[in-house]
Amino acid sequence: MQTNFTPAQLADPEIAVANEILRRCVHCGMCTATCPTFVTLGDELDSPRGRIYLIKDMLESGRDAGAEEALHIDRCLSCLSCVTTCPSGVDYMHLVDHARVHVEKTFNRPLADRLMRAGLAWVLPHPARLRAALLLARPARGLGFLLPGHGMLAKRLRAMLRLAPGAVPRAAPLGRVYQAVGARRARVALLAGCAQQVLAPSINAASIALLNRLGVEVVIPPEAGCCGALVHHMGRHEAALAAARANVAAWMAQVEGEGLDAVLVNTSGCGTVVKDYGFLLRHEDCAAGAAKISSLTQDISEFLMKFYEPVRAAPGLSVAYHAACSLQHGQQVTAQPKTLLRKAGFKVVEPKDAHLCCGSAGTYNLMQPEIASALRRRKLDTLRALGPDVIAAGNIGCLTQLAGDGVPTVHVVELLDWMAGGEKPQALR
Repeated sequence: MQTNFTPAQLADPEIAVANEILRRCVHCGMCTATCPTFVTLGDELDSPRGRIYLIKDMLESGRDAGAEEALHIDRCLSCLSCVTTCPSGVDYMHLVDHARVHVEKTFNRPLADRLMRAGLAWVLPHPARLRAALLLARPARGLGFLLPGHGMLAKRLRAMLRLAPGAVPRAAPLGRVYQAVGARRARVALLAGCAQQVLAPSINAASIALLNRLGVEVVIPPEAGCCGALVHHMGRHEAALAAARANVAAWMAQVEGEGLDAVLVNTSGCGTVVKDYGFLLRHEDCAAGAAKISSLTQDISEFLMKFYEPVRAAPGLSVAYHAACSLQHGQQVTAQPKTLLRKAGFKVVEPKDAHLCCGSAGTYNLMQPEIASALRRRKLDTLRALGPDVIAAGNIGCLTQLAGDGVPTVHVVELLDWMAGGEKPQALR
């Protein structure tokens, strides 16, 4: 793609990166066939190619974002299916991330939109605030149909109530160091996450217990918090950088202390961003540390490939594996979770169109409820067609999005922990 940025524009390192990305696009349109929003809506501007044209025009002209750019960029799931498909290696992730920042800085959103986005950014990355919000929402759960109107605000509020869990699990305070059982074979840091701590503390508990039994010491530095993904995908660049800096500092203190063999992430949406810390913080004083952390970061399934051994006989369950977009497209981790589940003795089945998003995508199912609902229904239909006993995934957002349709949803690591001597997942009891 030909671009026409001025030398003054290209002096901005962010524009220089965008220019290089844009120049790789050859307009082939292969991305449209695998883009969930284009498949759902049929609008060229809701395809990666269409968004690339909008972003190019917006950035080259140097103008503020308008309603059209905001609409179609907001509708992007950042599922990165287009990155997997693209034959030219277009780095769409960093391009749309930059566009989101530009929209956030220059577009004056409607007041209700601004308030909701600010509220989500204030609540979701902070476990205590999220827990309080969910407890307050519990009495209203199931009453979303009483909300008046058919506008976007009413639809978003109804989506929030639908996604609120019927019961909020007890808080599970996380320690600092969890010792390996027997001889220590490795030492890792585990990202505790933010929303996952509140929605499903059993995932971290299963991860820690499994790793410990496999001879892996687990450290969770109290200074490490939210990875920054939630605010990052809302275009709140400075908040995302602040979260990334804090985590890099916390984990580098461990690297330079007793050392780390890996930084493990059991929420794939977080893992994609943590693996990108080296790029996000490339102009910061902590750039070298950020690059080091990115190089150490692995999805927990990647790490377990070297250590995992089941000790229980297989229960004969059919597991429908849902490949989270952030794992299969964002991190290109595809075979490892399925290999581990089969090693544990489960029958693993996969739906058709496994490359398409379920509609979760961070806060997408709250901000774009209609599209997210259509994608959820499509995904559940393909999963249920397999007749599974359980749906497994590696991302809390996907598990929350797909829950409540009659088939239990369980994190992959909970199933692996069960077969390695741990507790049976609560959803299967």
